[in-house]
Amino acid sequence: MSKYLDKAKELRNDPVMHYNCAQAVVLAFSEDLGIDEETLMKLTANFGGGMKMASICGTVTGGAMVLGLFGMDNVRALNLFYQKVKDRHEGLLMCADLLKLNASKGLPKKPHCDQMVYDSVQFVEEILQEQGILKPE
Repeated sequence: MSKYLDKAKELRNDPVMHYNCAQAVVLAFSEDLGIDEETLMKLTANFGGGMKMASICGTVTGGAMVLGLFGMDNVRALNLFYQKVKDRHEGLLMCADLLKLNASKGLPKKPHCDQMVYDSVQFVEEILQEQGILKPE
């Protein structure tokens, strides 16, 4: 397991503080980004729950932010990230659609959202490693 995934799991399982999905993805990379957690918390505050209106999943916007913060301003890398998420989640990126599908399977919300966080962290890490920005652990 990677240190980024470990950090995301720690954040999502914090019994005191609730980290939304975008915050958990971005904060998982905070140490290597060199940006303090308070600033990242504020930056991502309104992106959880699909920008608080069930739009694009916060894990997707969080992942896109991390790629950008590492200097990945390239459509190919961003599309690769989106495709990896869609491949894992039945072609969906919208929070409302993802939650509706999950509910139709009779599954609880939190484990689903946690898995979205973990998948996005994993995909971002893979892309950053492929581009030589992060070293494999």
